[in-house]
Amino acid sequence: MKKVVTFGEIMLRLTPPGWRRFSQASSFEVIYGGGESNVAVSLANYGIPVNFVSRIPNNDIGECAIGELRRRGVNTQHIVRGGERLGIYFLEIGAVSRGSKVVYDRAHSGMSTIEKGMVDWETVFKDADWFHWTGITPALSQGAADACLEAIQTANKMGVTVSTDLNYRKKLWKYGKQPGDIMPELTAGCDIILGNEEDAEKHFGLHPENVDVTQGHSVDAKSYLSVLKQLMEMFPRAKKVITTLRGSISASHNSWSGVMYDGKTLFEAPTYQITHIVDRVGGGDSFMAGLIYGLLTYPEDDQKALNFAVAASCLKHTIYGDANLSTVAEVEKLMSGDASGRVSR
Repeated sequence: MKKVVTFGEIMLRLTPPGWRRFSQASSFEVIYGGGESNVAVSLANYGIPVNFVSRIPNNDIGECAIGELRRRGVNTQHIVRGGERLGIYFLEIGAVSRGSKVVYDRAHSGMSTIEKGMVDWETVFKDADWFHWTGITPALSQGAADACLEAIQTANKMGVTVSTDLNYRKKLWKYGKQPGDIMPELTAGCDIILGNEEDAEKHFGLHPENVDVTQGHSVDAKSYLSVLKQLMEMFPRAKKVITTLRGSISASHNSWSGVMYDGKTLFEAPTYQITHIVDRVGGGDSFMAGLIYGLLTYPEDDQKALNFAVAASCLKHTIYGDANLSTVAEVEKLMSGDASGRVSR
């Protein structure tokens, strides 16, 4: 069976119960999550062997994060122990016209102080088929960017498929480098690129050509084609470029779809109306995990792979927490058109 490796930071997430604001909180609910770890959990839930690589402090909180990954079936044998602390992020979940808020507290975390040479990437990739990273990791520090580049270059040398979710995070690029200084070299080693129009603009200065990608609450899929073509031209190694299509009617109601371009054909997925969002954090990660699963499972059917990714991510919006805990059967049921939500008994 195909094996996947992901690389990034897992954090302690602290959230006020319900839809309370930070100022109303007398307690916080604990969840462990992060972009690449969320992908790993989803893939493990689909039955894909997956290794999560990170640098995590050798203390009780670090053990809790690793324990959560192990409970979800993720292999943690290549995690490097070290650093002062586990990163934290605080999430205030929005509703209706009030958007969610994130406050980061991740300075000096184990992952932000990782350096090139700390991970034996040749051993990590020895029996791997796929490597995934996101733009969050190189945004943490120069050391994290260097370690990520080292991983990509080793994966390229060993014939491992490399994917990225560009994931621009304006609150993270604080160490003196701009995305344009770092991201092009990393992305040049990728076979699969996921990103939206903001990612393309902030990382590479690319813009849609003479169109608005959003029109009110709807999203025009074909308007993204120029961005996808520009990404493929800038990064000729890429075999597929993908973007999610989110129409934000409110914090509680989004439309959701995606498109994929292989250099010749633009594939469009069905659009779902997610009318009562439970937790949208990790939506992109669940899409990426679904896409990796789909491309590995349906290698000759890009349309089905894209449809799986969109359906999987649609279901994630109904699940509290960072990670998508939907099963393959549940995703395939939604793909078949059954969105009734009827009780299964």
